[in-house]
Amino acid sequence: MARIVIVEDEQRIAALARDYLLHAGFEVDVAGDGIEGLRLARRDDTALVVLDLGLPKLDGLDVTRELRRESSVPIIMLTARDAEADRVRGLELGADDYVTKPFSPRELVARVRSVLRRTERAAQAGGAGDRVVAADVVLDVPTQRVEVAGRPVTLTPTEFELLATLARQPGRIFTRSQLLDAIHGVAVESYERAIDAHVKNLRRKLEPEPHTPRYLLTVYGVGYRFADLREAG
Repeated sequence: MARIVIVEDEQRIAALARDYLLHAGFEVDVAGDGIEGLRLARRDDTALVVLDLGLPKLDGLDVTRELRRESSVPIIMLTARDAEADRVRGLELGADDYVTKPFSPRELVARVRSVLRRTERAAQAGGAGDRVVAADVVLDVPTQRVEVAGRPVTLTPTEFELLATLARQPGRIFTRSQLLDAIHGVAVESYERAIDAHVKNLRRKLEPEPHTPRYLLTVYGVGYRFADLREAG
């Protein structure tokens, strides 16, 4: 049974989210401020964190920043519907997804299951030899390990799924909508600019020069593709 940490200072919202996640079969811990939430999230058995951004003591963006310094535990943000700047910032700091308030608790459960499936799919896909190799980027799918020119790179489950989708088909152009479908795996409303934030994170981790990317290329007005480096040869 996966353990979920909810970090939310509004008791009514925290209780609603907790009850639905418990009913869905998860173990749930709740924290009412960022410091306590960070403590609970750091436990080894934490499977996913549901994180409000407007928290006392330590806000959600700072919690995300601290977690990403030491962990790839999945994070789903809870944000106000009009807080686009915070949403983008949270994704750029490494959050995996977001749900806007007021939210459907059923949608939250669907998002939690979707993010957890990304890790489960990688663990269940193929045997030990299931690898994706594109240029000098190597992804080991069962372990979610990534190397770039022999250098290990740590990705979140969402970043890994996005990179694997692109790297499996170098040269193919994916729209943002197609990439959202690939990483979410559930039919829920989402936010296409989230893909831009995840790609920005990937470039920062993978590319020698993130502002002049070698691997993850923008196709303006359409989406992204992984470079087919054979084209340059």
